[in-house]
Amino acid sequence: MSTSGFAPLAARPSVIQLAIKEKAALYAAYIPMFTDGGIFIPSTKEHRLGDDVYVLLTLPDDPQRYPVAGKVAWINPARASANRTQGIGIRFPADEKSQQLKLKIEDILGSAIGSDKPTQTI
Repeated sequence: MSTSGFAPLAARPSVIQLAIKEKAALYAAYIPMFTDGGIFIPSTKEHRLGDDVYVLLTLPDDPQRYPVAGKVAWINPARASANRTQGIGIRFPADEKSQQLKLKIEDILGSAIGSDKPTQTI
């Protein structure tokens, strides 16, 4: 037992930059089933449900980077069914910035949001 009096540090959240360059890729990555929105991030790094992840998200035809302090709420393991890409689904937090980001993504996707084309998640 350590007598140093120091508690172990909590793990710092991962910081991931994700640049989505086209509408089809945004459609495949967006997770509308999360109430506050969410995004799928291809990753081979080990994550657990509930992990904090800080994402710098760039959308198609938009130079702005959107910071999102989300949580892992979905995991596609290696060799997932239907040839889905390995990675994680990040749930956006319930805040004003995330609500604006969700609306922006849904505006970009327009009617495609109701499509039955497969995505990287459900």
